[in-house]
Amino acid sequence: MDKLKCPSFFKCRGKEKVTASSENFHIDENDENQDRGNWSKKSDYLLSMVGYAVGLGNVWRFPYLTYNNGGGAFLIPYAIMLALAGLPLFFLECSLGQFASLGPVSVWRILPLFQGVGITMVLISIFVTIYYNVIIAYSLYYMFASFQSELPWKNCSYWADKNCSRSPIVTHCNVNITKEIIQVNKSWIDTNNLTCINGSEIYQPGQLPSEQYWNKVALQRSSGMDETGEIVWYLALCLLLAWLIVGAALFKGIKSSGKVVYFTAIFPYVVLLILLIRGATLEGASKGISYYIGAQSNFTKLQEAEVWKDAATQIFYSLSVAWGGLVALSSYNKFNNNCFSDAIVVCLTNCLTSVFAGFAIFSILGHMAHISGKEVSQVVKSGFDLAFIAYPEALAQLPGGPFWSILFFFMLLTLGLDSQFASIETITTTIQDLFPKVMKKMRAPITLGCCLVLFLLGLVCVTQAGIYWVHLIDHFCAGWGILIAAILEIIGIIWIYGGNRFIADIEMMIGAKRCIFWLWWRACWFVITPILLIAILIWSLVKFHRPDYAKIPYPDWGVALGWCMIIFCIIWIPIMAVIKIIQAKGNIFQRIVSCCRPASNWGPYLERHRGERYKDMVDPKKETDHEIPTVSGRGKPE
Repeated sequence: MDKLKCPSFFKCRGKEKVTASSENFHIDENDENQDRGNWSKKSDYLLSMVGYAVGLGNVWRFPYLTYNNGGGAFLIPYAIMLALAGLPLFFLECSLGQFASLGPVSVWRILPLFQGVGITMVLISIFVTIYYNVIIAYSLYYMFASFQSELPWKNCSYWADKNCSRSPIVTHCNVNITKEIIQVNKSWIDTNNLTCINGSEIYQPGQLPSEQYWNKVALQRSSGMDETGEIVWYLALCLLLAWLIVGAALFKGIKSSGKVVYFTAIFPYVVLLILLIRGATLEGASKGISYYIGAQSNFTKLQEAEVWKDAATQIFYSLSVAWGGLVALSSYNKFNNNCFSDAIVVCLTNCLTSVFAGFAIFSILGHMAHISGKEVSQVVKSGFDLAFIAYPEALAQLPGGPFWSILFFFMLLTLGLDSQFASIETITTTIQDLFPKVMKKMRAPITLGCCLVLFLLGLVCVTQAGIYWVHLIDHFCAGWGILIAAILEIIGIIWIYGGNRFIADIEMMIGAKRCIFWLWWRACWFVITPILLIAILIWSLVKFHRPDYAKIPYPDWGVALGWCMIIFCIIWIPIMAVIKIIQAKGNIFQRIVSCCRPASNWGPYLERHRGERYKDMVDPKKETDHEIPTVSGRGKPE
């Protein structure tokens, strides 16, 4: 019809092209996969993966763990756990997503019985995405607050109380009254213009101005989770801005986010280098670095099981395995991309970034300890306390403090955004796999709609009790659920689907390798990695403690809510298993066996990549039952 209406064939072709572009703007004509699209360049993918893996934990958790677990000695278990647990899982997920060109839910056509594992990954990513953008909102607020001639937390201001002090506060002391020495309250002494007897003072630690600013101004923190209070309007606006940035970067999917990461993934390294150079020139910096990784290294710490558990946990979470994001991002690769070398590059970059960030952090904390006359151990902190109390306090003492503060919080912003991009892409990729026709035409509205819904759900995290909600979600959802998903993932793919069959699938993409090449990967996938993950899970359950924030315990209903969140995430594993068994054919044994085999539409997405092993594969765009074709060699190693 278009040819009849067009006076020229070439004009008509141009019109068709414009129409296709307007509907499928996330797909280029040069893409290998015209249904889902591909990364425009390999560098887009690598930077997106680096940005996803390198997050806030590299800056505010790893340096503290290194310091707390023997300094430089901690790098030994860290490197070992990278090789035994982190890298094998990372390579497995990258290969899985790239081979099938499917997201974290649909990719379980490989093993229909375990499809609930993919749903668990996506649900946990949704929960984490809600509070992760709140942390980005905190960074935005602090960055905007730094645009002043003097940082607002440099001194105790109108918002401070009597406990605000950089030095210890005298609470009681002895005085001489009518030749009798008695101990009295310091405020009473001041009221009566008396003087303490030298050496009789009793001190209590003061609260740093940055600590009181964080609690009283930034958060307007309530007394506990029971006291919700009102929405902190400026944090809500910062949260809205954070979601607008995420939505703008993702409205064209990987085509737009793949360009944004050239800035957001590289800029943090520039800032870390600047902070390191500035920190190294400060007095006391060498003392901080010595505590971090130097003369203070304690190799006897390697005898403690806790150190090895911390190393394994940090590797596991910092690489973002079992969140679904690695599968989602890799699903947009071209089929013959070398996912093995990609996994090596991203994992090493992530770990080296953690070490590098530690030097930048501890050099300035060393200076802070020097000018305050304290030991480094008294100023070093982890998590929120490092990012929003200790480090801002140190920056406030530097000449040109506002400039360094803007730089630091802008770095936290870009670190967080990269991870957030991948998390949202995980959600939209799942929707795309489930509703491909709808997603082709409405990708931008659906992406923006997801951002709007998640923004509304995150408003509870910017109330006066918001920090308690953030910590609660992090404590429950970002812990056991991910470990359970990872354990089932590796058991399902390697033990049930078959490790040798999976290796044959990988070789279809990257070419055949010698047996010795796979020796290490087989050892890890079949034995070492599952055992390590199970050990970490058991350790975490044994060491479980009720969550608290700032020594304020959570109410019973809050803890119950935390358990409900994690149960809601993992309950889909047995639910989907039961559904798949009910939908299968035959007696109960035959149904279970059927669900433990790949679906008939499992395999490479494009027909030209299927070869002899998958030549009879059903079109992956069609939903099928769980019975596989009885064709010799299908899905089996050659």
